[in-house]
Amino acid sequence: MMQENYLAKWLNNELTEEELSEFKKTEGYASYVKIKEASNRMKAPDFKVDDAWQEFQNTQRATTQKVIPLNPYKQFLKIAAVIAVMLVGSYFYLNSLDVTYATQLAEQTNISLPDASEVVLNADSKLSFGKKDWKKQRKLTLEGEAFFKVAKGKKFTVQTTLGEVTVLGTEFNVAQRDGFFKVSCYEGLVRVDYNQQEYRLAAGNSFAVIDGKIRQQTNSVDAVPAWLNNESSFESIPLKYVFEELARQYDIEVIYQEDIDSKALFTGTFSNTNLKIALESISAPSQMSYTLSEDKVLFHGKDAH
Repeated sequence: MMQENYLAKWLNNELTEEELSEFKKTEGYASYVKIKEASNRMKAPDFKVDDAWQEFQNTQRATTQKVIPLNPYKQFLKIAAVIAVMLVGSYFYLNSLDVTYATQLAEQTNISLPDASEVVLNADSKLSFGKKDWKKQRKLTLEGEAFFKVAKGKKFTVQTTLGEVTVLGTEFNVAQRDGFFKVSCYEGLVRVDYNQQEYRLAAGNSFAVIDGKIRQQTNSVDAVPAWLNNESSFESIPLKYVFEELARQYDIEVIYQEDIDSKALFTGTFSNTNLKIALESISAPSQMSYTLSEDKVLFHGKDAH
């Protein structure tokens, strides 16, 4: 009966620190917490304390029925009934929420969608979708970068703040960062809606908007995005975005002095697993030098001191 007694006291915030520590070790604690959190989000009906108290007093005066205290078992049944109501409400509430996945700096994650489509989420990115309506509408919201391998079926849409990507079943990559939007098609056909215009990409093609300027490239993509092979690849991309991706992949602060032209275009690749090699891959072709500390790198001109 320990768990039942602890549950009653926990719901009333009456557990001591020692009892709370023991209760957290029980098998059902995690479920109770989720139920309690969901129930707290539900709006309770209006309740007037004074009127309720007056009604209670009137009832007490009018009845002569003997009050029999609940024994621990009956008290547990009462609590179980309350929990049952909370479970039903929580089920409908939780199933109406979006499912969200997010990665931190220097992190990637693999996601399986309800229709067996597969997603790989790059560093510092977030993906969300409505699980309840997924069968009716395969629609996701992306912040950051992700590679999609879409199972055949109904229309599949990826929304970003800069543009929308629509497919029926294919493999493609979407990158959306501040001032940067790029879609690359690896298999099938992809439709990109940007600024009220529609663009169609066949396999081996990409569409990009960088600092508001549209770029369309043909036969510029490999079998899969470079970042899936632990590399970051760029083709005529301003150094500013190269520096940002370096910071994202290594969770490191990147600073550059005024003698570095952050708008200069960079073409090349850097490793996502070896920082020193990555720094050499960026600095050498751009004729820069760098100074590396524990959690910071400073880029500067060759002649800077």
